[in-house]
This record gives sequence, C-alpha cells and structure tokens, in this order.
Amino acid sequence: MDPSGPAASPGPESQPPLRPTGVQRLKRILLGKPRDLEDPQLFRHISLAAFLAWVGLGADGLSSSAYGPQEAFKNLGEHTYLAVFLAVATAFTVLIIAASYSRVIEHFPFGGGGYVVASRLLGPRLGVVSGSALLVDYVLTISVSIAAGGDALFSVLPNGDRWANLQVAGLPFKLQVELSAFVILVLLNLRGVKESVKTLTPIFLVFIATHAIVIAAGIGLHLGRAHEVATEISTGLHRGLSTMGFGGLALLFLRAYSLGGGTYTGIEAVSNGLQIMREPRVQTAKRTMAYMAISLAVTASGIILCYLLLDVRFVDDNHTMNSLLAAKLAGNVRIASLPVGQWFVFITLLSEALLLFVAAQAGFIDGPRVMANMAHDSWFPHRFSALSDRLTMQNGVLLMGGAGFLMLLHTRGKVDALVVLYSINVFLTFSLTQAAMLRYWLRIDTREKHPDWRHHIGIHVVAGMMCVTILVITVFEKFREGGWLTVVATGSLVVLCFAIKHHYTGVSLRLKRLDQILEALPRGPPPALAVDRKKPAAVLLVGSYSGLGIHSLLTVVKLFPRYFASVVFMTVGVVDSATFQGVEEVDRVREQAEEDLKKYVDQARRMGLPADYRVGMGTEAVAGCVRLAEEIAHDFDRPIFFAGKLIFERERWFDRFLHNETAFAIQRRLQFAGLPMVVLPVRVLE
Repeated sequence: MDPSGPAASPGPESQPPLRPTGVQRLKRILLGKPRDLEDPQLFRHISLAAFLAWVGLGADGLSSSAYGPQEAFKNLGEHTYLAVFLAVATAFTVLIIAASYSRVIEHFPFGGGGYVVASRLLGPRLGVVSGSALLVDYVLTISVSIAAGGDALFSVLPNGDRWANLQVAGLPFKLQVELSAFVILVLLNLRGVKESVKTLTPIFLVFIATHAIVIAAGIGLHLGRAHEVATEISTGLHRGLSTMGFGGLALLFLRAYSLGGGTYTGIEAVSNGLQIMREPRVQTAKRTMAYMAISLAVTASGIILCYLLLDVRFVDDNHTMNSLLAAKLAGNVRIASLPVGQWFVFITLLSEALLLFVAAQAGFIDGPRVMANMAHDSWFPHRFSALSDRLTMQNGVLLMGGAGFLMLLHTRGKVDALVVLYSINVFLTFSLTQAAMLRYWLRIDTREKHPDWRHHIGIHVVAGMMCVTILVITVFEKFREGGWLTVVATGSLVVLCFAIKHHYTGVSLRLKRLDQILEALPRGPPPALAVDRKKPAAVLLVGSYSGLGIHSLLTVVKLFPRYFASVVFMTVGVVDSATFQGVEEVDRVREQAEEDLKKYVDQARRMGLPADYRVGMGTEAVAGCVRLAEEIAHDFDRPIFFAGKLIFERERWFDRFLHNETAFAIQRRLQFAGLPMVVLPVRVLE
C-alpha cells in the first residue's frame, strides 16, 4: 500500500470523541450547557413563580409609565385640569382590561393569548390577523422599550445631549448604545427565560421603590392643597365648557386618553406566556396579572396626578416629563449639605431608563411563543416551533431581535414614531380578544354551563368598548404620521402567513396520497421473527405511522432485494414549544412515538422481515437522530441508515426554508462518524 495514499476511516467504535470547536466552546460560555429533558425537576428549574413572572412580563406594562402618561397629559394642552379625570380613566382602564384577560387565562390555561383566543372563537383567519398583529406588536415592544430607555438614559447622564448626538462610525452614539442593548438581551434570552429575568430583577425592584416614593411624596405633600386644587379644576371646567362646549371638551379628553394608549400595552403578556408559569399555572398567572394591574394602575395614574399637582409641563424631546417631575420634587433636597435629592433623582431616572430596557423582555418572552403557536398551526415555518438545547425558542428569539434591530435603525430610535406603530397593533389584538370572549359568553352551551354569564360578559363589553375607541382614535389621528406603516406591515405579514399555510396544506394533501399504500398491506397478527444483529440491518428514520414511512420501507426492499436480514425503525420524539408544557407532556410524546414504531414493526413482520425499533427524545431532530444512530451502531454490526427527503418537481427558493434539510444534515453527521446513510427521494408531484 502506498503510505502516502488515503488512510481508511476508523469505524464508530474506534473513533475518538470529537473535541468541541472554538465556536461550540464560545456558545457554551455565552449560552450555557444543554438542559436534560430527563431531569424530573426540569420544569421547576425553568418555570417562573408569580413574582419573577411579574418582573419578566410586568416590566413591559410598568415601563410604559415612562411615556404613556406623558403622551396623554401632553395632549391635554392647556386643559390640564382634566388630568384628574384622566388619572381615574387610566387606572380604571388598566384594571378592566386586566380583569378581562384574567378570564382569558381561566378559559385558555395553556397560553397563546390573543392568537389562540381569536383562532378558537372567531375562526383561524381572524386568529392569523390577531397573531400577526401580536408579532408586529412584540417587535415594536422591543424597539420602543430600548429606544425609550436610550432617551431616558442620556437625559440622566451629564452632558447627555452632546453624548447622544455624537457621531461614531456614521451613527449617533445613543443609537449605538441601543443597538448594543439588543445584542445583550438576545444573548440573555438564548440562555433561558428564568436566567434573563433573575439578572434583571434588581433593576425592577429599584424602579418600584423610587417611583413609589415619588408618587407618595408628590401626592402626600399636596394634600393640604386639596381644596385649592378642587377649585382650580372646577374653574377650569367652567371655562372649558363655556369656550368649547361639552362635546368639544369630551373629544379633547378622548383624544388625550387614546393617544396615551401606550400605557396599557403589555397587559396581555401574561395570557400569552402561561407556558413559563409555575404550577398551578392558572393561579400563578392570575396572581401575576393582579400584581401587574395594581402596580401599573397606581404608577400611571399617580404620575398623571403628580404632573398636575406639581405643574409639570412638556418642554422638549430632550427632557422627559418624569425627569422634570423627579427634579422638581427632590432635586433641591439636601441633608447635612449633601445633595441627597440629586442622588435620588439620578437613581430614579436611571432605574426608569434601565427598566425600559428590561421591558423588552416581554417581546423576547412572548413574541417567540406566539410565533411557535402559529408555526404549530402551519401559518409560520415549522422550524419556529422548535426548541434549542437550552429549551428556548432560539429561532424566534433571533427573528424578534433581528426585526426589532432593523426597526430601530429605520426609525433612528425615535420614540414618538415607534409608540404610534406600537399602540395600533396592541389595541387591534385587544379588540379581537374582547370580541372573541363576547362570542364565547353568548354561545348557548356556555350560557347553559354558566348561569351567571351576564356577570362575566359585562367586563368584556366595557373592555371591548374602551379598546375599540382607543384603536379608532389612534388610527384616525396618527395614520398619516406613520400609523400607515404598521397597517402595511401587519397586512403584509397576514398575506405571508396565508401563503405559507397554502403551501403546507398543498404538500400535506399530496403526501396523503401515499396513505393509500396502507390499504394494500397484509393484515392479521404479526409473526414472531428474531432479529440477527450480526447480519446487515436497514435502519429507517421515520415519523408518525403513515404511508410515507411504509413507502420508505418498500423503497429499501426494492433497491436492496434480499440483502437486509432485518429492519430497525428509529425515531426521535421532538419536544417542541407546543408539547413542552410539563413532564406529563414529554412522557406523552415518548409514548406516542413508541406506539407508532410498534405499528411499523408489526407491519414489517407481516411482510416477512424481522424488525425492531429504537426511540430517543430531544428538542432538535438532527442531534437526537445522530445520538440514537450511534447507539444503534453499537448494537448492530452492519447497519445502513435511511431517511426520506421531499423532492419537489419545481423546487423554489422557499421550499428549503419551509422544509428543513434534516435528512442531509443527519447524513453529513453520520458519515463523519463513519456510519453509512442513504437519503431516499420522496417525490412531491405538483
């Protein structure tokens, strides 16, 4: 033999374990080690108790107090005496919408929020509209939170205006800081929801403490002026009614109330994220909703009252009204010649700025979950329902982060533009959810089951009227100022979802023709045939029991007549976002996989082939199949692996994206490990 010639590759038994590459080592450092699906305490380790869920999901609602109350108060113009009524309306709206979503949690305990509710009660088409609106909403949640956080952060820092506008590599320094925050949050969420929430909890607690002090002091120090304030409000009302009339004053109030609709964003987040709640989920979610509603109602309405009592007015975009409020309340306080007040103002505004960054968590937590639900229903590419080895929806997190990143670049971090886009989609979803719940309570079977249905339906009537009012006014007022963009974006996403669904439905129908094979197969009890592990074995990667798997078996028999002494059916029970809801669900996936494999074994034996099966579990098909194949290679001396691959008559660029290249990916990995594998073509006729 020529020593310079190629050496034979060692078999799987003599292969040394592969050393992780530099990229794999870096991934483990940044994201952590894979989680073990067999760990009985897994769900407890990764689920959130009510307090942590309040931090992770409630930060979105609480952070809106940085811009929602300001936007509402600013649009009152000179009629600031209406702020008292605005504060009451704000608190009432928060509590009503939260109460309505608590009912959603009760009746849809597996999560999904607005998408699932609309799909089940209004039909799949309106469900897609609601889901698409939610996805755009969560992208904007991320963008507006980080943009507002950047504004607040640079308004706190000394010479913040100069630093914010400093051009570095063609971009303002403030925008670069915001884009960096995107990258950090994406990495945190790829590690896991609980890890990211725990990291950000101290910021949340500081925000709660400082803003509670501001609101308590702002209102408490002016209780002695209650009579004076009441007189000013009465005088202002008489003057407003005489100049504008009741209708004009009411329209002014409704406009300010609606344009402050950003205050209510984030309330639906709990109903979307039930999967991450600790058992008992419904009780945990309802407790989280109560924490969120009370804290947001008190904070938002309290801030509006403080604006009125301390006569805080909007100055310019470089100074938030909350910063002016904190400075006016505590900026001059000194204790023993120490500027304690200035320190307090700095900490208050810094916590507000950082909480806005934390608020982006809601988009990263709930956005991928909505995407996964839509992918499970074939409205979105199926790969978005997959989980990573850290049990996060990696594809969804990356897509949400990337879309938010581009949106921030497009708007150059302008909060006003982002809030308009944000509010429209939020209230479109809110309105559809309330309409769906109204339909639920009006159904005859529901009314028979719940004699007190009139009591339940009232909340949804009131919440629905509020949501529709805010939606209509916001679209009318802001359509030309950028509102059209969110309408176009949401509409385009709806069209794309319908195109994806149409493709998957067509492929599924064409593949079902293979099920006709099942009718021609031999029936009866299968004979007991022993498997000889020393002789050649065909190992077929299959999914659920169907004509597609039998087609692969018949193809192998036809291509290799009388060569294989036995056949082994293998499958990996993939735990995706839809099935990752508890230990029982993971066990159910395993049991279903074993049941399907036993059907294949019985059918092969009826055909005279000795057969066996192997099943594995995992969150990703390729890695799971490779692990299982290596185990089979140690049990059988001469295995050859087979997997099917869909082949389209006219393959287009999106076919590979919608139908992943699992077979080829497994083939590459197995061949490198010294294991032979054949990819069988499965033709999809037009």
